[in-house]
Amino acid sequence: MANSPELRRIALVSSGAMGAALGARLVEAGHVVLTSLADRSDATRARATAAGMAHADDPDLAACDLILSVMPPANAGGFVERMLPHIAARTAKPLFVDANALGPQTKQALAARLATAGCALVDGAILGPPPRPDGRSTTLLLSGEEAARAMALATQACPARIIDGGVGAAATVKMCFGGINKGMIGLGSTLLLAAARHGVGDALEREMADKMPDLLARLRPQIPDMLPKAYRWVAEMEEIASFLGEHDPAGAEMFRGMAALYRRIAGDVSDDRPDAATLEQAARGHGIAKP
Repeated sequence: MANSPELRRIALVSSGAMGAALGARLVEAGHVVLTSLADRSDATRARATAAGMAHADDPDLAACDLILSVMPPANAGGFVERMLPHIAARTAKPLFVDANALGPQTKQALAARLATAGCALVDGAILGPPPRPDGRSTTLLLSGEEAARAMALATQACPARIIDGGVGAAATVKMCFGGINKGMIGLGSTLLLAAARHGVGDALEREMADKMPDLLARLRPQIPDMLPKAYRWVAEMEEIASFLGEHDPAGAEMFRGMAALYRRIAGDVSDDRPDAATLEQAARGHGIAKP
């Protein structure tokens, strides 16, 4: 059964791996889930169909009870601008939940833009991988004055929790959580590549297996999983740098470096250069070859 009879038509954009998994869980909970498939790839369309999501044009998305934005953070602002005229044209306004990896200041700016159309924004943060029907490793954090209304998005596989502090509170947790998680992956990738360049990759792997086996065991699945996603992590690292800002210039500089690292890895993956192959080999435990 759905969690709330008041919010049964949900617009979920976009339908990447995370969005499709969330959409499937919401459909299972009894909601009608619409999405935008205009100009999307065949793979995206197939994911949406498999999840039980249906295509709708922007005016129909704006007519839903709730709009859930789950997309690469660089696209989030453009989506708000795209939906604004359609939301403004409606008497009954949807509740807009931005669940993207954006900093608190960015979320507050989006809230101000939506307010010009009479629409409230709830700050959302997704922690964990795409929710599976057989697991509960994913959590949706919510903050803002209307956060209680967005609890309709809670499912068994992706429970929701309200964070005190208004719009920006959930984003702050996401910035810190994501910075720790993806920062560790970036740090490990940087030094695995350095070891390989200097011909000591095998020796480093042996020492890590002996002295930090937990970290090595964590990096081995995380690094291959990161490679096809690196392009999406660039904007998130830049958001973390902006979040740290003037209060922690050294930390901000560190995450600007992380953004540059993931940008380089993304280019390496698309251009089939050796760094991605070296990381894949190292993470799989087959020795670290010098590139």
